[in-house]
Amino acid sequence: MGFIKAFTGSLSGTFADQWKDFYMPMPGAPATAGLYRAVPQGQNNGRGENTKGSENIITNGSKIIVPEQTALITMQDGAITGCITEAGGYEFRSDDVNSQSLFAGDGLLSSTIKSSWEKFKFGGQPGSQQLAFYVNLKEIPGNKFGTQGQIYWDDAYFGTQVGAVTRGTYTLKIVDPILFVKNYVPASYLEAGAEPFDFADMDNVAADQLFNEVVGSLTAAFSNYTNDSNKGNRMAKIQGDQIGFAQCLSTAVEENYQWKSGRGLEICKTAILSIEYDEDTLELMKDVKKADALSGARGNSFMQQAVARGMQATGENGGGAGMAFMGMGMQAANGMMGGMQQPQTQGTYQPAFAAQQAQPVQPAEQAAQPAQDPTAKLLEMKKLLDAGAISQEDYDQVKKNLLGL
Repeated sequence: MGFIKAFTGSLSGTFADQWKDFYMPMPGAPATAGLYRAVPQGQNNGRGENTKGSENIITNGSKIIVPEQTALITMQDGAITGCITEAGGYEFRSDDVNSQSLFAGDGLLSSTIKSSWEKFKFGGQPGSQQLAFYVNLKEIPGNKFGTQGQIYWDDAYFGTQVGAVTRGTYTLKIVDPILFVKNYVPASYLEAGAEPFDFADMDNVAADQLFNEVVGSLTAAFSNYTNDSNKGNRMAKIQGDQIGFAQCLSTAVEENYQWKSGRGLEICKTAILSIEYDEDTLELMKDVKKADALSGARGNSFMQQAVARGMQATGENGGGAGMAFMGMGMQAANGMMGGMQQPQTQGTYQPAFAAQQAQPVQPAEQAAQPAQDPTAKLLEMKKLLDAGAISQEDYDQVKKNLLGL
């Protein structure tokens, strides 16, 4: 029992006119449906005259259309009897030794489907009930995910745990129609007159289960992404990398729930609509931005400009007397730049290390200065402070030394 290939590719109207009885997808099936019934056309613009067929029995010699990006599954008494994933027209035969139960073509899914068929294939003559269903092999959009509370994961770049609330959507694809029908679609959708198995149907408990499983895998997906050095270890890139994050999410649901190997399902793309980080994570992100801004050549340039502004301000307000203390400011600036140029551990931001490097330099203790009135020294140091050439800590330390505090 099986099918004989009549033609491949798109159906021509001229050829269809020669078919007296043929099956096609039920009208009005939504784009988010994963499975829907094949129905006999009867009278359809002069095509088809099914006057002798029995209900729920595929008449011997019936023609069946398989559209592009669609699979056909035939069933008898709840068992899968045939699978076609190659677009075209086929004739159903129960008495022809040349008829086949499987047409997988040479596409990307052929080896997967053939492997599943060998595990579950069923043979026999037509029995009490025969049904045909179409399985949608296109990307199915509009599947939502979201968290009501914070989720937490270990982040390699920060070197600590971070947390966020997130929501978005993903596209889903059925990559093995045999596994999908046999292992996941509830029996109520595989009966005569059944409604389509619609992933967007709020009353579809099987589709709702997928939502819960995706949410349960988000922590692992974020961890997979931010700990993957090939993706830069930056969670800030997630929203712009729908394919990369989809791969991490697909890996997570496969590890946790065997979507692909057990159900024939795979996540293709994601669109993260929002990520709301918790307060601790936001503070870490601010620290990273500051460290990035003051690292390497950019930080050196910033400090050199600050010192130059301090020298200009000193010259305008105090002349040569003020220049006597520029050496002190330059030493402070150089000390600060030297701390910023220390290499960080690659791929990991370490706040403790940064704090250690940011210890204030003690310019008054490092260089002996010519004797001068303490008040004049304080005035000159105040000018350097206002110009940004030295820090407040440097100024306070010099003030204590000059006043003997």
